[in-house]
Amino acid sequence: MPRTKQTPAFFRLITGTLLAGTTLAGCTSSTHNPNLPVGAAAYQVAPATVPAPSVYAITPRDVLQVRVYGEPDLSVEKAMVDDAGFVQLPMAGPVKVAGLSAAEATRQVTTLLGSKYLRDPQVAVSVDVPAPRYVSVEGEVKMPGVYELNSNMTLMGALAKAQSPSVTAKLDEIVIFRTIDGKRMAARFNLKDIRTGISPDPVIMDGDIVMVGYSRIRGLWQDFLKMAPIFNIFAVISTNS
Repeated sequence: MPRTKQTPAFFRLITGTLLAGTTLAGCTSSTHNPNLPVGAAAYQVAPATVPAPSVYAITPRDVLQVRVYGEPDLSVEKAMVDDAGFVQLPMAGPVKVAGLSAAEATRQVTTLLGSKYLRDPQVAVSVDVPAPRYVSVEGEVKMPGVYELNSNMTLMGALAKAQSPSVTAKLDEIVIFRTIDGKRMAARFNLKDIRTGISPDPVIMDGDIVMVGYSRIRGLWQDFLKMAPIFNIFAVISTNS
């Protein structure tokens, strides 16, 4: 009797490819760096809690309100701090305010106006609109991009802004890049541990970059699943009499 022989050659090919990918995935990853601090050391770079500053430091792109009592022509309702940290004021000209508290900026403007133009000026400087803060989320997330920070945003909140990690993400290789005292720093976190409460959720700071690693084997498996309906691997490949 003739007998039909099924030869799942394509399945063997894909299996071999996935096995090869497993070997590669065990050796490399887009964010794998054995020198990056992990575990408790990572939280020295990106702590789970950041103490609230006792005073707010003025930064570029803050919008200030500067009032000189009795001198409406010298008052400014909306004065934006430029990227160099200066604010332009009538008569006083450019005044460096970045890094100062509102009280310190008030004393500085008072001194400038009192030394040249006014006798005993009464000045009040306040932050009307704080500058927006941003985090960049890259790598294996559904919507990579730059997002505005909410107050006290954590790593999980930043990932939620990017529509969460993709199916090909390597959840134990989430890297946060941060500039601390002018130095570029990085630390690696395990999102699985954070989600389950084993590890705390680190706070995200202005200018942070979050990079989500790529799982090569999961990527190959996803490619296989996309290809399988096209090739219909369970169909008869060949027949022999």
